[in-house]
Amino acid sequence: MHDNPAKSRSVTAARRLSGRTVAGVGVVLVVAVTAAWGLTTRSEPAAHADATADRAPGGGTTTAEVTPEVTPEGADKAADKAADEAADEGGTSDGRQLTPFDTRYPAIARLDERLLKAVQQAARDARDDGIEFRVTSGWRSKAHQQRLLDEGIEKYGSAEKARQFVNTPQKSTHVSGKAVDIGPTDADDWLIRNGSDYGLCQVYNNEMWHFELLTRPGGTCPAPLSNAAG
Repeated sequence: MHDNPAKSRSVTAARRLSGRTVAGVGVVLVVAVTAAWGLTTRSEPAAHADATADRAPGGGTTTAEVTPEVTPEGADKAADKAADEAADEGGTSDGRQLTPFDTRYPAIARLDERLLKAVQQAARDARDDGIEFRVTSGWRSKAHQQRLLDEGIEKYGSAEKARQFVNTPQKSTHVSGKAVDIGPTDADDWLIRNGSDYGLCQVYNNEMWHFELLTRPGGTCPAPLSNAAG
């Protein structure tokens, strides 16, 4: 018995169509896998460069510049460094409230040892009476003292008038570490009344805050001078 030729041709055509369909699907899958592989193997540095690049006017690319952000912590550190540098000359103009016990600052640490010990003991006793000592100025470098004198001349109009409040670097007892300025006013008043118990004396009538060791503990202080010029 012979097969129907028309039927045989239909079956053959169906088989060919099925084979072509499978082959087409295979090509699509190969293309998709290749594209995915290309994306996943793209180098990370290149991708990062593309992400951070800006278009240049000529059509090229230029990497965007990143400006470091100044954090509040960084600003505080810079301010502290500047204040510490100023303190190296004995200044306290950065606003810090120094006490006689802040010996990590040169303004305190470079005071005469006997003077510092007397002021610290007085500060402890004054605290028992509710009085807190603040050192408004202690040891000063010659350069710092000269600046204060220059500012005084500008303020008072002459060296003669300025010298009533600010001594020269050569004569200043702050430069030698043998003088300390104490504040506030209630601390000055306490020390004027009790300072001789520690050997501490007010030196100038026009500066109730300026003290030096001018007698032995429990002795009598000499009469204050009229001003720093003598």
